Amino acid sequence: MSAAAEGPLRVEDRGRVRLLTLSRPDALNAFDDALYDAVADALAVAGEDPQVAVVVLTGAGRAFSAGQDLGELGEPARHADGRPHGFAPFIEALEAFPKPLVAAVNGIAVGIGLTLLPHCDLVLIADGARLRAPFVRLGVTAEAGSSHLLPATIGWQQAAHLLYTAAWIDAARAVDLGLAWKVCPAAELLDEALAVAEQIASMPIASLVGTKRLLLDARLAAVRDARDRENRTFAQLVGGPANREAIAAFRERRDPDFRSIDGA
Repeated sequence: MSAAAEGPLRVEDRGRVRLLTLSRPDALNAFDDALYDAVADALAVAGEDPQVAVVVLTGAGRAFSAGQDLGELGEPARHADGRPHGFAPFIEALEAFPKPLVAAVNGIAVGIGLTLLPHCDLVLIADGARLRAPFVRLGVTAEAGSSHLLPATIGWQQAAHLLYTAAWIDAARAVDLGLAWKVCPAAELLDEALAVAEQIASMPIASLVGTKRLLLDARLAAVRDARDRENRTFAQLVGGPANREAIAAFRERRDPDFRSIDGA
């Protein structure tokens, strides 16, 4: 087994399985630009590596990912060196990743921690994990192609309830809905995810890549169209009164109050 140097993402090889571990445990693995970029780069490298058959994505500590690092929400959309903001290249790498991708959801998965899951081929979830799509509560809207992927995965009404209410769902409910494939005891989650990944990795890589291409070809254009619509709507809402109130409430550790905001 080989492992990369420490950073926001740990990269380890287990035979033909590459394990990516989100490693900002003190921030509940919230995505900042550095983490977005690290995962996007790691997926690009794994996709091109002829020795990698399957990628497993999990989180360090007690969270899978708490979503977007709200300290960066609303910041300029580019890095200082002019590169695009980490979110866009991350989603582009995720939605078109050419090999089987397995998620091991070890704890809470909020925002992008949830919306990245329908891009994965198999999702295993710890029995104590919980999921949430908090976008309307933040005064914004859906992201990452979820306006297409969630209705396609769990049905229109379930997706509408999840997106409109920002309600938490537990691991068993996630499996019932089809957001996850299997619930595992937390202590066994990673071993189970690696075991199924190793089973897949025993197959010929060319056949796996060909099969993943067929699966992606059936939906990728629709996902990208959904992202374009989401990005336009998000741009209209981010920085608006409801979003400003949501961010202020987060920083002040209180519930947001949208009642006095016109159109909120």
